[in-house]
Amino acid sequence: MTRINTNVSSLVAQNRLQSSNNDLQQSLTRLSTGLRINTGSDDPAGLLASEALRGEITGLTKSISNTQRASQIISTADSALGQVSNLLNDVRGLVVEAANSGALSKEEIAANQLQIDSSLEAINRIAQTTTFQGRKLLDGSQDFVSTASGVGSISDISIDQANLGKTGKIDVEVVISAAAEQAEVTAADSGFTTAAQASATAAENFGTATQTINGEDIDIIGQGLEDIVIVDDKFATGPGVAEFDADTGTLTITGNFTGDSANTGPPAEVDADASATTIQTAIDNIDGFTASGATAAGTPAAATAAAVTADQTGLTVTATAEGSEYNNVTIQFASGAATAADYDSEQKILTVTLEEGAEISAADLETLINGATVDGEAPAEAAFSASALADSEFNGSTAIDSVSTGNTGGEVLNADLVFQLSGSGGAETFNFGAGTSKDQIAAAVNLVSDSTGVTADATSALSFSSSDYGSEALVDVDVISEGAGGTFKGSLDNTRATGADIVATVNGVEANGSGNGLSINTSSLDLNLTVDDGSSTNFSFSITGGGATFQLGPDVTSTQQASLGIGSVSTGQLGGASGRLYELGSGQAKSLTNDVEGAAKVIDEVIGKVVGLRGRLGSFQSTTLESNLVSLNETKANLQEAESSIRDADFAQESANLTRAQILVQSGTNVLSLANQNPRNVLSLLG
Repeated sequence: MTRINTNVSSLVAQNRLQSSNNDLQQSLTRLSTGLRINTGSDDPAGLLASEALRGEITGLTKSISNTQRASQIISTADSALGQVSNLLNDVRGLVVEAANSGALSKEEIAANQLQIDSSLEAINRIAQTTTFQGRKLLDGSQDFVSTASGVGSISDISIDQANLGKTGKIDVEVVISAAAEQAEVTAADSGFTTAAQASATAAENFGTATQTINGEDIDIIGQGLEDIVIVDDKFATGPGVAEFDADTGTLTITGNFTGDSANTGPPAEVDADASATTIQTAIDNIDGFTASGATAAGTPAAATAAAVTADQTGLTVTATAEGSEYNNVTIQFASGAATAADYDSEQKILTVTLEEGAEISAADLETLINGATVDGEAPAEAAFSASALADSEFNGSTAIDSVSTGNTGGEVLNADLVFQLSGSGGAETFNFGAGTSKDQIAAAVNLVSDSTGVTADATSALSFSSSDYGSEALVDVDVISEGAGGTFKGSLDNTRATGADIVATVNGVEANGSGNGLSINTSSLDLNLTVDDGSSTNFSFSITGGGATFQLGPDVTSTQQASLGIGSVSTGQLGGASGRLYELGSGQAKSLTNDVEGAAKVIDEVIGKVVGLRGRLGSFQSTTLESNLVSLNETKANLQEAESSIRDADFAQESANLTRAQILVQSGTNVLSLANQNPRNVLSLLG
């Protein structure tokens, strides 16, 4: 059908040409921008996916930048901590050198102290001046804030990482199900002689005799009395004479006991009262002698020497408590202005002072010793009790030999003993003879406890305990030899023992125990804390803020952040159970002149703390930051690839599409031209 008003062919050609032009325009746009999706109409779903991926890529790009910045901060802190470590090692060398006091002069030790003071000042300066873009790193401002300092059972704590979340707070509850234990080996009492009350007897040579004078019996008690000699002097006048020879132990009584010069009757010159009472008086006047029994005066009568029972117990002093504490106590007597008794517990000497020239009765002497002071102070309970020969008397002018309680208190070895004691610090061999007490063994072991790591206690049974707590604590007793009849080896409850680590949970998570220390490392909390030795007390505290927070992921959520605690390295904060670093300064408790051993312990603990901090920061940098950086870069590359596959143009395909569209446009243009010529064909019909 031939039409003029409606050129259907032209309309069809126009539509196709328009479509071809659109295709050409789309190909030109994609090739010029490199993107397959330039407007939402190009691919609505693809545009949504692409924009979501672009957002993630942007977040990842910033996360990579954040991680790199965090790594730079850690590197800065580690560099400063390296200098602190160098200074601490220098200080340690100076401390060890100063311990050689036998070879160093006071001036050299003082010079070492000046160097230590300078090092401490340098450490404080580093703590205050280590900054990153104006932010201090080592002054404690990057550490976590907690209420742990108010918990009495915590001796040390380090909060390495904490995720405070939206609440900005973490409550920490520690439940201890088993306390840390020391290694311990005990020697039962059966390893030693039986405990008893130590005692000693002084002035044992008290002689006793009954002498008949004028028909009356005089009871005589005297220090050193061994014999009585009667001298009948017919020319004697007066009340009679009594003399004592301390060298021979002889008491000589002289008088006219027959009555006259011709031995036939009483002479006129002999006093009528030269009787038993006068002889008693003469004997009483001898130091250390007492006589009793005479009742009245009378005419002297014949007297004969009496038999003497010598070596009677004079004064026995006994400790009020059983055990070796009072073994080898020396009891000495002295003359002084007044009677007194005092026990020097350190030197183990009981000094009994008797008044010069004055006699003291047995009862009074007992009372004196029973009330003896201890180190000059009245004790809560009497340390000694005394008993003396009845009716005996003691005189401050008469020498009384010192005596010793020896091993009468018991609790001593009953045979020679050699054993090796080993601990976590080393081993030492001990050689003790029979008669050595538990206290002496304990003292010898404690003397070298710093080199063995083992201490001893003899309060009850003798026990050997490790200085440290935990599974690494060790006590090993190897009996090398023991004399015949010895029971020490058989009394040991064990020859080798180890300690036990603390068992606890932190917020329901079982903690790793090591001695008195415990630690956990979870996604929300990483901490190390140490409790008091052997503590089993549960406790809780809160972490309320602080820490250095690093954004390590593309999303601002707590799970994609890491909070790291960086404690202060100032001398006032660095330290542990042995003390703080500042105490090594001049005039402080652990300066080189005050306590060089304490200084060595402090510096070792501080070096361990700084090395631990460097290790923790290094671990965070290498495992967390560097691994996170690798992961972020890989994720970013994958997301960029995914975004590219959705949005980027395929140039090969678009080039082909462009060529096709160009050809179709040219072809459509020609076809449209031909279609527009169709109405002209009507003229041929009219002509």
